[in-house]
Amino acid sequence: MVRVRVGFVLLGVGSALVLAGCGGEADSAPTVAAQPSSTTTTAAPTTTTVAPVVPTTTEPPTTTLPPTTTLTDVQFERNESYYFTTPDGNFQCGIIKLPTRIEAGCEGTTTPVPPRPESCMVNWGNGIRVTDEGEGAFMCSGGEVYTSGGPDADPVLAAGQPLSKLGFTCTTTATDVSCVNDQTTHGFTVAADSNEVY
Repeated sequence: MVRVRVGFVLLGVGSALVLAGCGGEADSAPTVAAQPSSTTTTAAPTTTTVAPVVPTTTEPPTTTLPPTTTLTDVQFERNESYYFTTPDGNFQCGIIKLPTRIEAGCEGTTTPVPPRPESCMVNWGNGIRVTDEGEGAFMCSGGEVYTSGGPDADPVLAAGQPLSKLGFTCTTTATDVSCVNDQTTHGFTVAADSNEVY
């Protein structure tokens, strides 16, 4: 009878072991209930920054010289000489290369005019020039000298814009023109109602 009890006990223990072994890993791990999180994540509010509209001031366009007053423009040059008209249109001027000298001069009406010298038998007082040597002086001429001779008027030399060629520099204002020998600093300034030689 003792053998029968031991057999039942062993059978009971074996059955318990078999049942425990069939449960798999999922059954053997302790089950933990999901707990609510104590921290709450909320999305930060998004803000859009709009830059203020700042009115802009429109600057006036810069003034550019017309093509005929650009000093690099070949319209001033003709036959190794340089010709221009003053802004007021009163004088035709040039820095010209002659066979024996280079000079700068302007032709037009000015006042006062000095008395005609006895040596001048042609036109007097219609132009002033400065040469390689000496001061500026009124000229005695038989015709126009400081014009390119083209069908149109020579280009306008804009006020305040210098023309420096062949050792002479000429500049204009709204009412007068000056030309100077760069080396000697002799020259002239001429306008319709005034003139000066130096």
